[in-house]
Amino acid sequence: MNTQPSYERGEVNPLMIVSIVLGVLVLGLGAFGIWSYLNYSDQKNNVDQKVDQAVAAAKLKQSDEDEVKFADREKQPNKQFVGPDDLGRVEFSYPKTWSGYIDKMQGNVYEAYFMPGIVPPLNSGTPYALRVTIESKTYESILDSYQEKVKKGELRSTPVTIQGENGNRLEGKFSKDVDGVMVLFKVRDKTLKVFTESRTFQPDFENIILKSLIFNR
Repeated sequence: MNTQPSYERGEVNPLMIVSIVLGVLVLGLGAFGIWSYLNYSDQKNNVDQKVDQAVAAAKLKQSDEDEVKFADREKQPNKQFVGPDDLGRVEFSYPKTWSGYIDKMQGNVYEAYFMPGIVPPLNSGTPYALRVTIESKTYESILDSYQEKVKKGELRSTPVTIQGENGNRLEGKFSKDVDGVMVLFKVRDKTLKVFTESRTFQPDFENIILKSLIFNR
């Protein structure tokens, strides 16, 4: 007697259904596995790339910091500038990597120019790292000569006190090619101007020149 189950035409075989379901599950799991692997690989590559970028950025930052420290060490010990006694004996320190050029009293003006390396010609149009001027003009008249630029907002004018001496600080665009900082002081019947004509040299101007500036009133 035949005990095997028989199925009429049109009836669904349960084993076939199970096989189909299992097949779909296997395909689904396989697809999910492939997607997971690809996603993992992509994430891993992104993470690796970000790590490499972070390492490169850290190395570059460290290199820049080391370069700045080396440049600062090269500036030491500082040189010393001492001006004429009859013009207030202006004194200040400046980096030893800078050179200076003194333009002796021409008419009513005494000027000194400073730059790293070699001082360019005075008519070159190069903004100087430091320019020191002692003029036989009153402090008030020189300060007034900049008021138009102050009104236009091209310069910012603020009081300043250095080594107990009161003066004025001007900062901003002095001309098309000169963006810097100047301090002015009365020196007897004359006016002292200490001026960096480029923002590049402002840290040395602030931390070395101005911090060491002294003069006789």
